[in-house]
Amino acid sequence: MSTPSAATENAPRADAASPRVVEPRPKELDVSIIVPIQSADAEVADVVKSLGAELDRAGRTWECILVFDGVRGAAYQTAVQLGAARGDQVKIVSFTSAFGESVCLSAGVERSLGRVILTSPPYVQVDPIEIGAMLQKIDEGADFVTPWRRPRVDPWLNRLQSTLFNWIIRQIIQADFHDLNCYLRAIRRVVFDDLAVYGDMYRFLPVIAHRQGFNVVELPVRHLREWGKTGIYGVGVYVRRFLDVLGVMFLTKFTHKPLRFFGALGALIVGLASAVLAFIVWQKYFSVEPKSLYGRPVFVIAVLMLVLGVQIIGFGLLGEIIIYTQARNLRGYRVDRVYDRDDEPE
Repeated sequence: MSTPSAATENAPRADAASPRVVEPRPKELDVSIIVPIQSADAEVADVVKSLGAELDRAGRTWECILVFDGVRGAAYQTAVQLGAARGDQVKIVSFTSAFGESVCLSAGVERSLGRVILTSPPYVQVDPIEIGAMLQKIDEGADFVTPWRRPRVDPWLNRLQSTLFNWIIRQIIQADFHDLNCYLRAIRRVVFDDLAVYGDMYRFLPVIAHRQGFNVVELPVRHLREWGKTGIYGVGVYVRRFLDVLGVMFLTKFTHKPLRFFGALGALIVGLASAVLAFIVWQKYFSVEPKSLYGRPVFVIAVLMLVLGVQIIGFGLLGEIIIYTQARNLRGYRVDRVYDRDDEPE
């Protein structure tokens, strides 16, 4: 019989419990800058240098995540060079095709390490010195700091359109936001745990956060420059903006009570159709010169409107049923702090 050698005796047994290797957690940073890039002309070097220098001056640890929305070119090459020079401080996320700013933001947040998310356009839109004031508001308890460019330096027609757009939003949500088109924003990471960012909702993040009960603060900042088209936009742009406003109105007012929206719209259509039908019936049976119902297009249109109005009300009822059955999974509020009887307030 063979005897085990010393090496065999001293070797660890296969079934022996070996210590588990614990992967070190990534170091948490103060700020993560996320820059959605949709143009090959993006000024990524200026953004990283300017915002990073201000964060260094403020003594904040930071990283910059450049998210390329299906674009290549000079900006991408510059980003690669920055990543090679700065190491982990500059990260690059690149999509195979364009998915929009909301997807870029979500991808950046998913890969970020900062306690505060600082979103930025692909150029230096606002004086970087304003970052200190924005982060100061976060330190004072704000969850979301959205800037208000004052004074504006872009052409007067653009300012007029922006002013009208923001005025309409203010009337809908009853909150004083004057500049939803400025994308240099400071946001606590916890905000993204409760908000779903999709479609064109990127520009309405302050509105949605306000609706969810977060402390959203608007801060006047110094406007340096503006990218984009000057003057009147295409019809499609205004149609999309109208639909965006309609979507924000629905999300902020009727998410948990759809019957109020669809019911009011359906009742309006039913009321109009009923008034037209009543007038036609009166003409046939009670007027001095009775008129036949046949061959009158307005009669057919009124009947179709009546059916449409009833269907719209039905959509609202169906929405209410869905909300009722899913109510335990929905939360239309946000708890800031809970004090138990034995707790001492801070």
